[in-house]
Amino acid sequence: MIESIPTEFEVLDDRFRTCRGDPTVERLYAGCRWAEGPVYVPGGRYLVWSDIPNDRMLRWDEPTGLVGVFRQPSRYANGSTLDAQGRLVTCEHGERRVSRTEHDGSITTIADRVAGKRLNSPNDVVVRSDGSIWFTDPAYGIDSDYEGHQAESEIGSCNVYRIDAVTGECRVVADDFARPNGLAFSRDETALYVTDTGVGHMRVFSVTADGGLTGGGVFAECSAGGFDGIRLDTHGRVWAAAGDGVHCFDPDGTLIGKLRLPEPTANLVFGGLKRNRLFVTASTSLYSLLLNVNGAAAPWQG
Repeated sequence: MIESIPTEFEVLDDRFRTCRGDPTVERLYAGCRWAEGPVYVPGGRYLVWSDIPNDRMLRWDEPTGLVGVFRQPSRYANGSTLDAQGRLVTCEHGERRVSRTEHDGSITTIADRVAGKRLNSPNDVVVRSDGSIWFTDPAYGIDSDYEGHQAESEIGSCNVYRIDAVTGECRVVADDFARPNGLAFSRDETALYVTDTGVGHMRVFSVTADGGLTGGGVFAECSAGGFDGIRLDTHGRVWAAAGDGVHCFDPDGTLIGKLRLPEPTANLVFGGLKRNRLFVTASTSLYSLLLNVNGAAAPWQG
């Protein structure tokens, strides 16, 4: 049953006053142990998200509002995204890999090693218009058996990686993180935002012509817990999951407002027919709010 709670927008800067939404936030589902990794599938009008400790992925159907199990076991899946062919690309803690769900339902391993060593536990992932896949690899899935399988890191560090669309080569593009987590490209794909939950801030890099990264200065500090997943809207504002809800940053890095929620948030995605419905995974629940703001589309979505 859908539960409605009053929408609580905290305006910290007048620029946030143009970001409005429904008077109530809908709790679409409750009953997860740690909800994460939402991805909206426009072709089917449904949302898939992860319940990591319960080793399952759930599916919410937009036309009916029904929730069911999408995949179980999910190999402790975390973040997911879609590629240009509409295939699901997923980070799996359990298999310590990035996988792709093909149109026939089979699952392909995209990357599980770098330089012959097993990855830690891929966390979140984005696909660029050139087909390259970028993901973060902290150690949450091997720290204990709660979100994966306890193990020692073979790499010895937590990095950001790029998988080449043609060669399949997986290489490090940033290696100076404590716990890299959420990541998102700017609309023109010239910048990559990456959160570092280990130190509580978000960084922004410039993307080079050869698929590398330069810069990496701090874009924003988290004022409540640590940043997790992030998304951009069509105006270049960055929406970030944090300990007290969703934080919204102007492109200049100013925290302009918050959407407060009753649980610590983990991740978010814009969806719906017009990409103006914000879905948030927060601890035990999946929340939704219709906004007058549109999420930035991937280049192949127009």
